Amino acid sequence: MQRVNRPLVLLAVAAAIVPLAGCGTLGGGRTQADTRYVARDVNTLYNAAWERLQRGNYPVAAALFDEVERQHPYSVWARRAQLMSAFSYYAAGDHTKSTEAARRFLSIHPGNRDAPYALYLIALNYYEQISDVTRDQAVTRQALDALGELVRRYPATRYAADARLKIDLVRDHLAGKEMEIGRFYQRRNQWLASVIRFRSVVEEYQTTSHAPEALMRLTESYLALGMPQEAARSAAVLGANYPGTRWYQRAYELVQRNAPQQTAAATPAGGTH
Repeated sequence: MQRVNRPLVLLAVAAAIVPLAGCGTLGGGRTQADTRYVARDVNTLYNAAWERLQRGNYPVAAALFDEVERQHPYSVWARRAQLMSAFSYYAAGDHTKSTEAARRFLSIHPGNRDAPYALYLIALNYYEQISDVTRDQAVTRQALDALGELVRRYPATRYAADARLKIDLVRDHLAGKEMEIGRFYQRRNQWLASVIRFRSVVEEYQTTSHAPEALMRLTESYLALGMPQEAARSAAVLGANYPGTRWYQRAYELVQRNAPQQTAAATPAGGTH
C-alpha cells in the first residue's frame, strides 16, 4: 500500500498548528530538558514546550504541553496545549498517545474550529499503522472509519480532501486482504470459502484495482464447484467491465475449456474472440 510521505505530512501538520502559538519562544537559551514536575507560570511552561517542539524534541514537547493542561486547566493555553500535545506525540511516532490526546480535545471542545484537524490527526495515526495484507487489518478498518467520519462531518475542509484520497488507498488495501485470503482458500481447494471472499471484493470493493482478478478467481472457483453458469456469468461481467485485461482473457479461456456450452454467455455483448 502507498504510504504517507511523512516529511510532507509533518510539514502540513506543523503549518496548520503554528498559528495556535501566540507566545514567543523561551529566551536565554535555556536547555533544561525536563520541566514536567516543576510548577511554572503558563507562559513559561507553554514556551518551554514550544521550544522543544521547534528543536524536534517531540516526546519532551508533548510531555510539557500535557503539563500546561495539568497545571493550568482553566487557561486559554490549556485548550491549545491539548492539540499541540496530540501533534507532538504524532511527530514522535507515539500513535496511541496522539490519538488519546486528539480524542480528549474533541470530547472537551467538539465545536472548536480545530476539531477537523484533531479528527484528521486521529485518522493519520491509524493510517500510518496499517500493516501489509498478510496481517490483521483491524487498524486498517479503524483508519477507514476515522477518514470516513472526517469526510462526513467536515466535507469542505482541506483535511477532508486528503482523507478522500486515503480512503481509496485504504479500500484497495482491504480488498487486497480479501484477495489474499481468497487465494489461500483456493490453494487448499476450499472453493466455497474462496467464493465468499472474492464476492466480497466484487460487491464491496468493485472500484478497486483488485476487482478484475476477483472476477477471474470467481470464475475459477465456480468451475471447481461445478457451477458453469455462475462461472460464465462472472466471466461475462469481467469482459463487460475489463475487456482488455489478462484476467478476462484467462477467465474466457477457462470457461471455453471447461464449460464450452457456456462460452457465449461468457462473452460480453459485442465482444469477439
